[in-house]
Amino acid sequence: MDTNKKLREHISALVDGELPEADAELAFAALHETDGKQAWDLYHLIKDTLRATPAPDLSPGFAERLAARLALEPAPQPPDRSDRSSNSSSNSSSNSSSNSSSNSNSSASSNGANAPSGLAAILANPGAS
Repeated sequence: MDTNKKLREHISALVDGELPEADAELAFAALHETDGKQAWDLYHLIKDTLRATPAPDLSPGFAERLAARLALEPAPQPPDRSDRSSNSSSNSSSNSSSNSSSNSNSSASSNGANAPSGLAAILANPGAS
């Protein structure tokens, strides 16, 4: 492995507070070299920049609108596990009818009717009011 790369990894881990004690002496020695000092400064700049990046603002009332939409969602229902053998024959006939309805739905979505609605619209665009 490239020695400079290894030293930069040690310095990065030192900046993050994750350097094993066994590697500390090597990292501190690297800080006396020009490349080590530059790496130290660069990693601190990156760390400071990442910490200073603000989270995006949500539109006023976002949490309330989200909660209201979630309240309207139906609660998930556990699958009906009773009488599985009789369901298998009825499932094959219902699958053919659901396949035809899914085919019509896929043609509707290919016609541009695939814009998110409801909860999906809120989650897709949290900053919108």
